[in-house]
Amino acid sequence: MSDNTASAIGLVVIGRNEGERLRRCLQSVLGEGRQVVYVDSGSTDGSVELARSLGAQVVALDMRQPFTAARARNAGWRALLLQAPQVRYVQFIDGDCEMNAGWLAAAQAFLDGHPQHAVVAGRLRERHPERSIYNRLCDIEWDTPVGDTKACGGIAMVRATPLQAVGGFRDDLIAGEEPELCVRLRAAGWKIYRLDAEMALHDAAMLHWRQWWRRTMRGGFAYAQGAWLHGAAPERHWVRETMRALAWGAGVPLLALVAVVAFGAWGLAVVLIYPLQMLRLALKMRDPRRAFFLVAGKWAEAWGAIRFYWGRLLQRRQGIIEYK
Repeated sequence: MSDNTASAIGLVVIGRNEGERLRRCLQSVLGEGRQVVYVDSGSTDGSVELARSLGAQVVALDMRQPFTAARARNAGWRALLLQAPQVRYVQFIDGDCEMNAGWLAAAQAFLDGHPQHAVVAGRLRERHPERSIYNRLCDIEWDTPVGDTKACGGIAMVRATPLQAVGGFRDDLIAGEEPELCVRLRAAGWKIYRLDAEMALHDAAMLHWRQWWRRTMRGGFAYAQGAWLHGAAPERHWVRETMRALAWGAGVPLLALVAVVAFGAWGLAVVLIYPLQMLRLALKMRDPRRAFFLVAGKWAEAWGAIRFYWGRLLQRRQGIIEYK
């Protein structure tokens, strides 16, 4: 990597109790004069000491304030630009990921040649998709279409100037902070791009149903909150996703309950829509297990959306929904 690339790019790593995953992450991004900031959110496994020993600048969040990944990322890029104001591009990466060796140069080359784009992301892969169906579902989720897109995930390279101009991420979002940032960047005239290049390996380490359920529920919460913030036309951010989750995850059970009251046991026939939908998706995708989780996931998403609306009604701040 050239000196120009090393000085143009700064990296922000966030994490909490990632153990050896953090070591692997930091070793994949440190070196060659790169500016790396690690933001720790209350780790108790020696992550702070590990990061310092490897040469990263460490920012330890004040855990007396509500923690979110958005808040950690904001603390990271602000510390980075204070330390290295010459940085033009900020690469965000989570502590459970390992950066591909060629990604930083490829991402910088794209942004250098496309001044209208504020964000570029590449192919994120799950490290161990073979270990569980939940990991495999993550790997499928990461495989997004190449080209201009509406949003990115948490692993992406962002142009520093527009990031500063829009104020970074929203600290109060417990999930979906990257797509929400992209909404504001696009409203300011910038574009988002998915590059056809290997970016990083992610280690979800999801081996149990409960982990998958909580992660999917968090997604439903993010849908509802995103729609609440940017659901008006023309953006309609995550309105369709929220309505679909509520219809399948809450509307069908409610309709079945009404039907049972009205018609007795015959009303339970309403729930046959679930196996029929699973069958339709299984035939379409030729993957029965994935079809099952797509349908079952609507219940988790609906519960997450309901949690968001309930919190709004009671004017309570929702704490982070973790799955690890």
